[in-house]
Order: sequence, then C-alpha cells, then structure tokens
Amino acid sequence: MRRWITRLSALVALAGWTSFGPDVARASAEAPDPPAAATSKPPTRPALPKKTTMHPNAPTNPPAVAATSPKPTSAPSQALETIYLAGGCFWGMEDILRKIPGVRDTQAGYTGGWLPNPKYDDTHDSKSGHAESVKVVFDPKVLSLEVLLERWFFRMHDPTTLNRQGNDVGTQYRSAIFVFDDTQKKTAETVKARVNASGKWKRPIVTEITSASTWYPAEAYHQKYLVKNPGGYTCHFLRD
Repeated sequence: MRRWITRLSALVALAGWTSFGPDVARASAEAPDPPAAATSKPPTRPALPKKTTMHPNAPTNPPAVAATSPKPTSAPSQALETIYLAGGCFWGMEDILRKIPGVRDTQAGYTGGWLPNPKYDDTHDSKSGHAESVKVVFDPKVLSLEVLLERWFFRMHDPTTLNRQGNDVGTQYRSAIFVFDDTQKKTAETVKARVNASGKWKRPIVTEITSASTWYPAEAYHQKYLVKNPGGYTCHFLRD
C-alpha cells in the first residue's frame, strides 16, 4: 500500500509538470524583454573658432582708425597785391617800377578805355580811351602801396600835366591810378592829398584815381622795352 502511494505521488508530480510546464514556458516567451540599460552620451563639445593666420608683417597692436581723417595743413602762400599805374609812356615807367625792392612783376599794357582788345595804334587820338599803363605786382610786406605811390610813382613823372608827359601828348599819356578796392582808393587819395599839399609841385596834381577795369597786355615788343633797347627813348626819372 505504501509503495502504491509513493508511485501515485510520483505520477501526480509528473502530471503537474506537464500541465504547467508549457504555460510557464509561454509566459516566459511572451514576457517583454527587460529594458536595456540606459546609455548616457557624453555632452557634445562646442566647435572651436576657426584659427586665423596673422600676416607676418602685421602690427601686433594696430592703431585705432580715426573717425575722420585730419585735413592736411600747409603754410599759407604769401599774398601779393596788384595795382595799375599810368603816367606817360609805359617804357620808362616800367623800367623804373620793375627795379623797386618789393616789386615782384611788371607788365606794360592798356586799361581804362572802352575798345576791346586794343592795339598800340588804337590808343592814339583817344580812339580806344585806354591809357598806357604798367601792371605792378608787389609784396605789401616789403613794399606798401603808400610808399610805392609817394616815394616812386609821384616822383617818376609830372602828375600836374593833363593828358601829357614831356613831349608825349594825348589821353593815353594821362596820369592815373587804377585801384581794386576801397582800401587802395583811400590810400591813393591820402597820398595824393599829402603830395599836393607838400609844395613839391608848383601846380595842382591832376592824377586820376578810378576803379580798375579790364587789363590788356601790350604787344611783346613793348615788354621791358628799355632792357631790350638800352638807351632807348624815355622821359621818366626820379625827382628830388
């Protein structure tokens, strides 16, 4: 009896394994796989800035660029002054005027008339109204207009003869000062009045003081005539 019970128990145990074995196997097969272990990625490294190549001659500390470039500076040029003087034949006047200290340039020409582009013959018999004149360019820091007129101009010709200088007669030989502005005009009038009151001339001074008009250079053979023709005609000299 005991042997039968032992055998029966063995059979029951075998039957239980058979019944539950497949279910257990199926459950095991259908069970989800355990989650994979989380893998942590290392943080992404930021990209390094691109390396620039410095020119071997570039300065290590370049100067800052100014907002505006400074204007170039230069010494101001020496200002010169110009005046037109008439007092008879321009040959003799120009020869004296060009030698005065402070005079930078002289030119014989025609001015004070109405005919455009006059020639030498046009100035005779008042056909053009122009006076034979000398353009004088001078440095006022060396030679003032006052000195130029009083010590030179009013001494190199006779300012008391109307439309005449020595043997030269006509409006083209008149005594005149052609000024460019009120300052020159005032200076000319002051010097004229002073010379007139000095008694150096026995008759009144008739020198005309008027505004400068168009200047016409004389023909080439008139320029520095007495340099080209030493001993040529002149009626100009400095009076004491």
